[in-house]
Amino acid sequence: MFFLKKYKIIIFITVLIISVLLIISYNLKYGTDKSFFRKTVLETVSPVYEVLSGSIQSVKNAWLRYIFLVGIQDENKKLKKMINELEALLVSYQEGYKEAKRLRKLLSISDDYKDRFVAARVIGREQAALSRTVLINKGAYDGLKNGMPVIAYPGLIGRLIDVSWHVSRVLLLIDENSNIDAIVQRNRTQGIISGVGSQGMILKYISKTQDVQKGDIVVSSGMGGVFPKGWLIGQVINVDRRNTGLFLKIRVAPFVDFSKLEELLILSSHETAFE
Repeated sequence: MFFLKKYKIIIFITVLIISVLLIISYNLKYGTDKSFFRKTVLETVSPVYEVLSGSIQSVKNAWLRYIFLVGIQDENKKLKKMINELEALLVSYQEGYKEAKRLRKLLSISDDYKDRFVAARVIGREQAALSRTVLINKGAYDGLKNGMPVIAYPGLIGRLIDVSWHVSRVLLLIDENSNIDAIVQRNRTQGIISGVGSQGMILKYISKTQDVQKGDIVVSSGMGGVFPKGWLIGQVINVDRRNTGLFLKIRVAPFVDFSKLEELLILSSHETAFE
């Protein structure tokens, strides 16, 4: 009963429309009466036809738009997936290209020497206050030994200090425990390069009487037989002559960015220095 009371107007209108439509359909098909009543009915029901036709057309159009939008949405999903795959492929190609450039630079160094080199990849880092070491993915099974020099474009970066079967640790030049005999390329003044962590390196034990200037290139001296002579180490960025000591305070910036090390070369044929 509640349903009939609530929707009685809608039910009445629906029944009326259906009845009128049935009468009209019958008269149109079988009737021959040209009376005023028939004309009046046609005039009255005509707007109903228009409304019903418009509603049906609207529903049809809405349904077609829905089907179209669903198709567009599916197509967009496929295109987005394709774009993501292409972007991932592009990143992969870019990474391969950059790696090839780095390896080409390393190979250009090894081509300048007749020694044998072992290529390795950095797999870990240790960066304490003054300690600077990296782990590489090569070890004793690859012919590596403690003390072997390590290079990265464009020059020397350190030496091996811990060698296991498949992994080794490299002591970088900027580590406070690193000390290497070096020479100022311009005037052959000799000293010791020591690491000072994030501050880079310092060139020690050079008398204040020596002519060392900002911009001078520092290379390995070859003294001691550990490192070959003439490998690039760094460039002088500051010379302090005003300190009270006997020696100059010389700061040296390394040529290599140690924070970006990825591939390295280890000089493995310099056997006499490691036995």
